[in-house]
Amino acid sequence: MKEINIEKTKTEMRRGMLEYCILLIISKGSVYATDILNKLKEANLIVVEGTLYPLLSRLRSEGLLDYEWEESRSGPPRKYYTLTARGKENLSELKATWKSLSASVSTLMN
Repeated sequence: MKEINIEKTKTEMRRGMLEYCILLIISKGSVYATDILNKLKEANLIVVEGTLYPLLSRLRSEGLLDYEWEESRSGPPRKYYTLTARGKENLSELKATWKSLSASVSTLMN
């Protein structure tokens, strides 16, 4: 019998929610990538830059995000991300899916 790797399962669960969580953070307003990382860490969703940046790039190429460069007082210009209209629609659908999925899992847990 093959041994079950619970850590792999937990990682996959977090990975599946990551896009949704990033869109939630960006929906609050223009945000810098480091701020996204900090918000994820505050929520115990530890993510490294090597995971975040490719995901932000993919979301932008899918038309869900846009960014603007802003001058920084302490270094080079920074990219600040915002949701596009398509990103807002996508987030709305994901919120509905999350509510439904969360209710289903809660039912099974009780």
